[in-house]
Amino acid sequence: MRNWLVIAVLLCLPVLVNAKVVGEEIAYESDGVELKGYLAYDDEFQAKRPGVLVVHEWWGHNDYVRKRARMLAKLGYTALALDMYGNGKQADHPDEAGKFAGEVRKNMAEAERRFRAALAQLRIHPTVDPEKVAAIGYCFGGGIVLEMTRRGLDLDGVVSFHGSLSTSHPAKKGKVKAKLLVLNGDADPLTTPEQIKAFKQEMTEAGVDFTFIGYPGAKHAFTNPEADRLGEQFNMPLAYNPIADKQSWAVMQRFLEELFK
Repeated sequence: MRNWLVIAVLLCLPVLVNAKVVGEEIAYESDGVELKGYLAYDDEFQAKRPGVLVVHEWWGHNDYVRKRARMLAKLGYTALALDMYGNGKQADHPDEAGKFAGEVRKNMAEAERRFRAALAQLRIHPTVDPEKVAAIGYCFGGGIVLEMTRRGLDLDGVVSFHGSLSTSHPAKKGKVKAKLLVLNGDADPLTTPEQIKAFKQEMTEAGVDFTFIGYPGAKHAFTNPEADRLGEQFNMPLAYNPIADKQSWAVMQRFLEELFK
């Protein structure tokens, strides 16, 4: 009898430890523009769970942001990789990426509506507890999630990976609802010490609950394995840092676990 019990437990283990991640294309819209997202979750887990928005780099909604959504799904979240550019646009060259990102930054009211449209889609998904939602972003996306936080969007927490810190609309005291985790490369030439100092001062004066971590030797886009190739191809200060990537993801995991416990 004892042997049969052991066998039964072993047969059940793959079901318990191997998340079955489902990825779904999802179309939604804002101001008449079709937005193309990607939603990932573990469909073998029946209970509602926290949702996490994932905002792409300035290259647009590509395979990298979808990979991060699937990684979050394996951790037990439902993740929606959203589309800030519309129609799933992607850039192949920094000039094009800069144009797309610049258009978003020039109209932050429209950017907020697109972000809110994705947030609404995530909240109504049957796997999501609509009262438990966070957002993470990379590079351009890191800057976007920080801007949405400054605007007082109803998020429990926000994580920025090597995101832009400067803003023309600083956070106001009492407006920011989310806890912040900012993960930056100490060797990132695109984020200056002056910008870091100004960001910390801004958040402190606004009474924001934030944590800022700098990774020694890490350059811009340190979480993206394609950063070395892209940096060399386009002569940009990008570099993948596997240690900083692993450490920052682990810090994010603990942050989300504490947020939603």
